[in-house]
Amino acid sequence: MSEGTFLAAEIKTQPDDWLGVLDVLPSVAMDLPQPGERVAVLGCGTSLFVAQAYAALRESAGEGITDAWPASEHQLGRGYDRVLCITRSGTTTEVLDVLRQRREGAPATVITADASSPAVSLACPVVLSGVDERSVVQTRFATTTLALLRAALGHDLRPVAEQARQILDKGADATGPAATADQITFLGRGWTVGLAHEAALKLRETTQLWTESYPAMEYRHGPLSITARGRVVWAFGEVPVGLADQVRATGGHFEWSDVDPLADLVRVQQLCLLRAGAAGLNPDQPRNLSRSVILAG
Repeated sequence: MSEGTFLAAEIKTQPDDWLGVLDVLPSVAMDLPQPGERVAVLGCGTSLFVAQAYAALRESAGEGITDAWPASEHQLGRGYDRVLCITRSGTTTEVLDVLRQRREGAPATVITADASSPAVSLACPVVLSGVDERSVVQTRFATTTLALLRAALGHDLRPVAEQARQILDKGADATGPAATADQITFLGRGWTVGLAHEAALKLRETTQLWTESYPAMEYRHGPLSITARGRVVWAFGEVPVGLADQVRATGGHFEWSDVDPLADLVRVQQLCLLRAGAAGLNPDQPRNLSRSVILAG
């Protein structure tokens, strides 16, 4: 199951990483979005999906308008009280461009894993160096960033971490029929739409598997047509009434677990290790990818 890889080791630390943010939060709380602020959260790739999850959580908690944007497609001209950027490496070109060009007066915070990166000099830094990764594929930095932001919203992370530990203990047995599926579609609602996108990306990166992701209510509007025997629809969190039955009627398998969606994402990470190993792929070095996207010129 790709044991011995950096990815395998980094996946295993997550429950402790999530609880570790409880010690970090008091010292950084004032640098994170404050109640009532209009906030833009920016990122690329996995960091964008974390931004989407957090934005939905913050708005649903009544903390204020929160928009998630790809750093390359932001709309900061709309006017925000705070800009929050998420970047593991702190070197991603699009994020650095935003931090250099952002409008005067709006405070900016960057969450990164590298205290020596150029991003930390361009915004108020929140450095999570203990969850940096040697694998190109992001896991624990992204989930720990989301754990920190959830804790700032008052979420209790202890049961989430315990659920993740139990999933890790089960290993490959936790992945179900997805272990052999030839196609997987991930669905979410609200904050878990971002998790669905992240789950699909993780499998594409590590296993080159055909994956898709959608808001759950959009699944009936076309994507349902690809579901068939040997394929899986995996839902995070709340499931629309009747959706599971529609999936089963196609011959496909409907996958859902009654755990916190962040813990359920760990099941997908376990699946990445399993499927990468079966395919003879190195999950630490996905095809065509590098740790950070740095554009010339």
